[in-house]
Amino acid sequence: MNQSKFSVWISLLWMFLKVNLLSPSGPASVGLLYKEAVGKVMSEEQFVEAVGFSNVLPGSEALKLAMFVGYAAGGIPGVFTALLGAVLPPTVMMLAVASILQRFQQEDWLKGFVKGMSPAIAALIIMVAWELFHVGQTKKIDRRTLFIAAASAVALWFEIPSPLVLLGAGVLGVFLFR
Repeated sequence: MNQSKFSVWISLLWMFLKVNLLSPSGPASVGLLYKEAVGKVMSEEQFVEAVGFSNVLPGSEALKLAMFVGYAAGGIPGVFTALLGAVLPPTVMMLAVASILQRFQQEDWLKGFVKGMSPAIAALIIMVAWELFHVGQTKKIDRRTLFIAAASAVALWFEIPSPLVLLGAGVLGVFLFR
């Protein structure tokens, strides 16, 4: 086996283990994965494309993103390596959390704990959106970008499914960014 391929696969495994251990929530992990992957195993354009496609296609966004990054960096073996790194931490964590919740499910403090987490989750999603929106500090956000963001927010407000919103934003981008 070629050592360079092996080192790419080890890097992918470590990258996804780290991302999924430090940020086990789907949307929040995108910002961390951006920092880990862009410039090391893929370009910024490839990453934005990966995030867009992973949200449009059905299924788990995290797993689709792992497959895209894994394939871009290490081909088919890279896909399996990235998937292993992406699946292992949440699986172990879910087994541990399920075991704990099973023991304490009737406790009042657990209900308060869950209610207290909701604003933090909203804040994490806002921070990821902010990072993705301000990816390059040198890039200026123009009216077209703001228009697409506003149109997407309005569509989501009217409960249009997010894959359709992303598809619509992509179509708008084709016409607005010629």
